[in-house]
Amino acid sequence: MQTTTIKIKGMTCMGCVNSVKNVLEKISGVDRTEVSLEQAQVTIRYDAEETGVGQLKQAIEDAGFDVVN
Repeated sequence: MQTTTIKIKGMTCMGCVNSVKNVLEKISGVDRTEVSLEQAQVTIRYDAEETGVGQLKQAIEDAGFDVVN
């Protein structure tokens, strides 16, 4: 398992937090997500053989949020 933290722009409420969490947890290989509204980021534990950071970032963007590089 690997862990990555991704900064997110555009989350304004707990509904946004839940949206990010839900979209990421649907991805095969994602084990756990911890979304912080205050820190505007998500920490994801995932299996690198099933998914990668690029796919995780794309899922966040597809949900309507911006990934901060």
